[in-house]
Amino acid sequence: MRKILPFLLLLVGTGAGVGAGVYLRPSPQELTDQHPSEVDADLVRESSQNEQPVDGKEYIKLSNQFVVPIVEDDRIASMVVMTLSVETGEGQGQQVYDLEPKIRDVFLRVLFDHAAIGGFRGAFLNNDNLDTVRRNLINAAFKSFGEDIISDVLIFEIARQDY
Repeated sequence: MRKILPFLLLLVGTGAGVGAGVYLRPSPQELTDQHPSEVDADLVRESSQNEQPVDGKEYIKLSNQFVVPIVEDDRIASMVVMTLSVETGEGQGQQVYDLEPKIRDVFLRVLFDHAAIGGFRGAFLNNDNLDTVRRNLINAAFKSFGEDIISDVLIFEIARQDY
């Protein structure tokens, strides 16, 4: 009985958590009512167009993950780990690989700045926050390398480990 009780409690707790999440989730209408601006509609249209493969584009996965420490009270409170890819013109993949150390430096600066203003605290996985990170990465890439080399930045994986 002692061995079955922890598993039973785990199942009951998981079921209660899933049930609460489903019950408390806002309806799609409530989500769209929160941001009725035209800019958001343009972002939705733009992102739905980007979901489909684009002819003449390559997607280059940057070789290593990005690790960003979250500092609170002069100590590391958590770490954020991200995997990023970049969209580039067809045939420019080798140029991206050659520039990868510089690309990593530019992206890490943006991610450290985002962490410094508290962007990875709390519910950091909401769409607004991820769009802000992505937009800042794209702007930094455009500023440093031009739109002809890197045309988009994709966030493949993101995780936070709290200590």
